[in-house]
Amino acid sequence: AAATEIHRHRLRPAGSGRRRAVAKRVTAMSEADDLQAALSPVTEAFRMLGIRFFVGGSVASSFHGAIRSTMDVDLVCTITAASANQFVKHLGDDFYASLPAIKDAIDRKTCFNLIHYPTSYKIDVFVSRGREFDLAAMNRAMPQSLMSADLPPIPVATVEDSILSKLEWFRLTDETSERQWHDVERLIEVHGEALDTQHLWRMAKAIGVADLLSRLLPKG
Repeated sequence: AAATEIHRHRLRPAGSGRRRAVAKRVTAMSEADDLQAALSPVTEAFRMLGIRFFVGGSVASSFHGAIRSTMDVDLVCTITAASANQFVKHLGDDFYASLPAIKDAIDRKTCFNLIHYPTSYKIDVFVSRGREFDLAAMNRAMPQSLMSADLPPIPVATVEDSILSKLEWFRLTDETSERQWHDVERLIEVHGEALDTQHLWRMAKAIGVADLLSRLLPKG
């Protein structure tokens, strides 16, 4: 076995490991730049219009340790019909943004999509439903430096609220989304005893996913 490993090592092109590491860093930097370019105008518009928001979904769970590549960004916000027109105007020509779709999502407390043309990033904007869990997640979101340190921190869902949101999505997909389930498993593995289990259990009961949480986290 040792001879085989040496043989493989000799066949490996010199510097290939270093080149792969550099390529990964370049890719990560490019993705971060694209995320910044797509997300900054949206968060700036929210701030100018006094709309509360936070980052959720895969970007938030990746930030907390369940890392995977994505070209989608999920935002939760408190946008109202009164600010919809100004919001679209502020985004400008770099974005696909349908005003009728936005107003419909506001009325029904659902989701609308934005697409940043230069980077192809899709931003899914969820209008807060105003439930106990939604209000708590908004209040608990913590400012984090997701992008450049020179930019204002962006509110990001806590790890507990990321877990709860993913469990709710798992339930909504008839418990078929392995990706959501694996993200939850990873977040619990990474954070373990540091999790606020009291909040997790209280909100899991409120949104009807306590049975799912019990499969992963002992109650006590």
